[in-house]
Amino acid sequence: MEPETSLEDIKKILARTAELTERNAKLIGDLGNKFDSFTEGMAMPSMEKVLRKQFGMTTITTNYKTEYGSDTLEVDVLGIANGVVNTVVLVEVKSHLKERDIDQLLKNLDRFRRFHPEYSNKKLYGILACVQGSKEIRNKAMEAGINVASIHDEVFELKTPAYFIPKDFSLNMVA
Repeated sequence: MEPETSLEDIKKILARTAELTERNAKLIGDLGNKFDSFTEGMAMPSMEKVLRKQFGMTTITTNYKTEYGSDTLEVDVLGIANGVVNTVVLVEVKSHLKERDIDQLLKNLDRFRRFHPEYSNKKLYGILACVQGSKEIRNKAMEAGINVASIHDEVFELKTPAYFIPKDFSLNMVA
């Protein structure tokens, strides 16, 4: 005859299960963050070339972070050009493009002017660079006026059609 499991034993088992579940969730989250960091690291050289050659950016910085009061704005890649080009480009790099990534970039484009009124005279564009993303989500990004870049042969390239006209997000910003 098997010994009965006490209520105390069940509580210990449940506590241990919860502890293991929490640890596994953290490990999975850490792995996802490492993959995102890997994706960003892989994208940076390619996106720098795209920003310089196709957008005329002269200043490019990665992992850009700025504060405005208690609010923080983080951008994976920021390109800036003065002179004739007079443009700022915000790039978000994603391993798997989701609809919420479009919303996040649109929000960051909107917030950028508040954080940087010194760039109010510049055009403002957005790029979503991704390893994977459905055609539907890519199309939604383009409908929102955002350029889309994808990886091909380990190099990120713009994948927007020739007829695509990116939206200048500075035109509907409130100073």
